[in-house]
Amino acid sequence: MRSITPLVSVLSPEKKLEEERERERERERKEQEEKGTVILPSYTVSFCPPLGMESHRIENDQLLTSSVYQHRYGSHRARLNIQASGDEDDMNGGSWCANPEEKVHWIELDARTLTEFTGVITQGRDDPLESDYVSSYYVAFSNDSREWTVLHDGYAEWLFFGNSDKNTPVLSQFMEPVVARYIRILPQSWNGTMCMRMEVLGCPVPDPLSQYHSRNEVTHRDDLDYTHHNYLDMEKLMKSISDECPNITRFYSLGKSFKGLEIYAMEITDNPGMHETGEPEFRYTAGYHGNEALGRELLLMLMQYLCREYKDGNPRVRHLVDETRIYLVPSVNPDGHMKAFEKGSELGSWTLGHWTEDGHDIFQNFPDLNNILWDAEDKGMVPKLISNHHVPIPEGILSSNGSVAVETLALISWMESHPFVLGANLQGGERLVAYPFDMRRLTKESEEMEKKLNSRANRRKRQYEEEEEEERYHDENQRVIEDQSMFRWLAISYASTHHTMTQTYQGGCHTDDPTGGMGIVNRAKWKPIPGSMNDFSYLRTNCFELSIFLGCDKFPHQSELLREWEHNKEALLTFMAQVHRGIKGVVRDKEGNPISNATVSVEGVNHDIRTGESGDYWRLLNPGEYRVTARAEGYSPFTRLCVVGFDPGATLCNFDLNKSNWDRIKQIMALHGNRPIRLLSSGNRGSGQRYTYNSDLYYVRKTNNTFSLTRRQITAAYIELHKQVLIL
Repeated sequence: MRSITPLVSVLSPEKKLEEERERERERERKEQEEKGTVILPSYTVSFCPPLGMESHRIENDQLLTSSVYQHRYGSHRARLNIQASGDEDDMNGGSWCANPEEKVHWIELDARTLTEFTGVITQGRDDPLESDYVSSYYVAFSNDSREWTVLHDGYAEWLFFGNSDKNTPVLSQFMEPVVARYIRILPQSWNGTMCMRMEVLGCPVPDPLSQYHSRNEVTHRDDLDYTHHNYLDMEKLMKSISDECPNITRFYSLGKSFKGLEIYAMEITDNPGMHETGEPEFRYTAGYHGNEALGRELLLMLMQYLCREYKDGNPRVRHLVDETRIYLVPSVNPDGHMKAFEKGSELGSWTLGHWTEDGHDIFQNFPDLNNILWDAEDKGMVPKLISNHHVPIPEGILSSNGSVAVETLALISWMESHPFVLGANLQGGERLVAYPFDMRRLTKESEEMEKKLNSRANRRKRQYEEEEEEERYHDENQRVIEDQSMFRWLAISYASTHHTMTQTYQGGCHTDDPTGGMGIVNRAKWKPIPGSMNDFSYLRTNCFELSIFLGCDKFPHQSELLREWEHNKEALLTFMAQVHRGIKGVVRDKEGNPISNATVSVEGVNHDIRTGESGDYWRLLNPGEYRVTARAEGYSPFTRLCVVGFDPGATLCNFDLNKSNWDRIKQIMALHGNRPIRLLSSGNRGSGQRYTYNSDLYYVRKTNNTFSLTRRQITAAYIELHKQVLIL
């Protein structure tokens, strides 16, 4: 093959650049000849990063096609890895498809500036049934979109071989870069219907004027490692960070993956390895799906940033690290990570490395506690028989029968051994923040409405007004998480401080914008799933957990990492600071001893939390006045008013509980067989008064006995216990 000299002669603005390259190559040849080295014909393949079809940096109006099969398959759907909607009635198909009645087909991209094009990646149509893909194509270039030159190898137009299936991306690199503004793909043969998705590789040609201005601009750049890391590189980097900041870090493993790889975690705090009373614990996790690489790299960069900024005395970072116990877990699914990393950032499919080695989606592999709680609520068993928090895991579900991944088991053990207050998992494939509930379940009334709607013979013919009415009905009658306003605030705190998450004028990554321009969405309403980590965390532990979807491109090119860090840095720090929002305190007895496993309830919010081993608690709340009650076994409950202001930092609300005689009363009830005790008579009300109960003559004297009680106390306690016995 030869260089593409016919094209260069047409693209006159690039001729000078090409001549300079040729002179440089000639100079290298002469140097090699002088050294006596034999020169063999060879070609240098240049590789530029993606221009941004998958990430949506290429906008819809930069794309033009020869024809469109229907709007559902327009040019805006030609993005690499774009996913089709499951509803055939909407406008979100899984590729660009040309009108089969036309004879000539092409899709054109306007780079809007002179660009060195180095290659094209093609992919077939995303569809569960059909197998449509382009198997060969030509590539043409232009500077004005009128005069086109097809890429030529010196002998003939260069026919590129494309796909052999619909999902696997295929890269075709050019022998030498081609400088132009426009690039056009001309399919020549295909399987099924003429449909394709694509990415274009290119480097914008530097503009001397813009270079002059950029030299005079002050640009901020943190000194971090902006590269992709394989498993061993990640391990090495985390060790180096721990060595660099040994006083504030602890590098350890949560457990092993299915293939035996360590699930590494980094703890960052002023006293690593121990819980400090009154200090909340926070977590970021990533890499549940091994091909979602951006979350992994962001957490590795965040580790470096916190370490170095702490050493440099950054007051914001110092306060965050000193007052919070922070955990960063960059790769929950290291097996999938390794599989996706082998293919690289552009050539892995949408699902490569998504699951664990034994086929689990870790994020939705947790025990389903939603239905346990909701069924109990429907039967009126909450909170008498089943509490509204720390819902028990069904017996045997965590046994080694293969239904729960080993990675999931390691996470559950870790979650239950730390008093986490707030956390977020970093994912990919969309750009939004999703908050619980993740699982959707309608009320009894709306379930009947759902069955009625699903039984219609032809749902596609429903009128628009009926669809609106159905959606509104579902919104009003679906299960809503108790702390919805708090979760919405947490989601907004990230989305609003992210540089681009609320810029949704182009729509979502695969469908219309599901967030309404807010950058946040309720997962149950958007894409409901059972057994999610978020729902499990809320119903089983004290921790509020959300999902942060970082962008359309799950595995962005390495050149994008600096930009993504700048987009996410402020949001990552702001979200962490929300762990100090609401109320906090310690529950003690009158002697000052901490009470663990005490329940802290907020009036009007049917979701309680528990104190930790040190008796400390944290309750995330928005600004307002709250009546808060602390309860513990063997103690009388105590209620106080706690006010949450708008200033940073949680409001301190401590509780000192008095011991009660409930334990002794329970013993008396047990002696009586837990049967109702009938009051027969009462004696004098003087110093020697006596209360006598049934034939067994259980009585309480008002003396200095340790179980001395008033009649009112006995009656109140007895009635409450009587109710519990009847329920049991």
